[in-house]
Amino acid sequence: MRTRREVARAETVGSILRPDWLQAGHREAAEGKISRERAREVEDAAVLEAIRLQESAGLDVVTDGEMRRSGWAVTTQTLSGFELRPGGPGLSWKGGEESSDPGVYPTTMYPTVVERISEVRDGAEEYRFLAEHAGVRTKYSLPAPSYHRRFWYPEHSSAAYATCEEFLEAVRDRERALIERLVGLGCDYVQLDAPNYGTLCDPANRRMLEAGGHDLEAELAFDAALDCSVFDGIDGIQGVTRAMHVCRGNAAGRWHSSGGYAAIAQELFPRLPLDVLLLEYDSDRAGGFEPLAHVRPETVVVLGLITTKSGALEDEREVEARIAEAAEIRPIEDLALSPQCGFASVAMGNPITPDQQRAKLELVGRLARRLWN
Repeated sequence: MRTRREVARAETVGSILRPDWLQAGHREAAEGKISRERAREVEDAAVLEAIRLQESAGLDVVTDGEMRRSGWAVTTQTLSGFELRPGGPGLSWKGGEESSDPGVYPTTMYPTVVERISEVRDGAEEYRFLAEHAGVRTKYSLPAPSYHRRFWYPEHSSAAYATCEEFLEAVRDRERALIERLVGLGCDYVQLDAPNYGTLCDPANRRMLEAGGHDLEAELAFDAALDCSVFDGIDGIQGVTRAMHVCRGNAAGRWHSSGGYAAIAQELFPRLPLDVLLLEYDSDRAGGFEPLAHVRPETVVVLGLITTKSGALEDEREVEARIAEAAEIRPIEDLALSPQCGFASVAMGNPITPDQQRAKLELVGRLARRLWN
């Protein structure tokens, strides 16, 4: 039975803006100008700064800001077996026209699985430092196994894995082992990031995928079961929170999918026996709160009402009014608050200043204390 104390009301999703000096350190390390040991020291300093920021803002759970990562999903850096091949998921990024990061846009070459995967870096090691230095609860986020559908293509991948599902199960097994190591280090909050489900909210994306031969109903059913199974073996450990974050793309202020959760809620949400579901509700693209009725009763819904895509600070009374609106669908004791996504899902971050980021995090902490404490 979930208790009030165990619910993080002031939430975060993952990444924090990476300081310029950290990005410079990563470039120098890549160019061989500084040692890996010196780069680690720079990362440590950035993580400590991210911890202080989140704790001072009043968040109930914090991350390391993903300071050691080049982006939110680093599968191709922690696992071998991927090479660039023509193709890609075919998603079109929109918005944030001021963004100039070439890593945001679709390319003609895309990381593709071409060999059996194996681990080349232990992702749990980046958590150890966070656990040692945080004064509040900590979380670790990783891409959901189902997200990796976009890495398997029959013309390039079938020699390694006969089917996409076989590949996804291999990723699941690797991630399950990672989660076991995290729990061994004291991690009691693990979040799966699954923008692939948000992709299915967009009618244009659905048509594109169906035209490519995807059976969306069958894939969603398989993917939901697969993602939840990553917690097999730890879901009985008291105090470990199992979470999933579903957004519509977040890179340098851009997104790749529109449409409300109504397109997937009835098929997806009942299939997710998780403790926490983080949903994006920062814009009209997200639709209304009616789909919350399909979330399982034991699951806390974290409302991502604070945008990370622009710096303008939300009106506190309007955010509170939207929480009240959601509470008409789902009891307020089953709700929490967060930014809609990370502040820096790609290295350059979203078009927002550190002061604006702080103000948004403080808004989350302040509202959560007033509404739930």
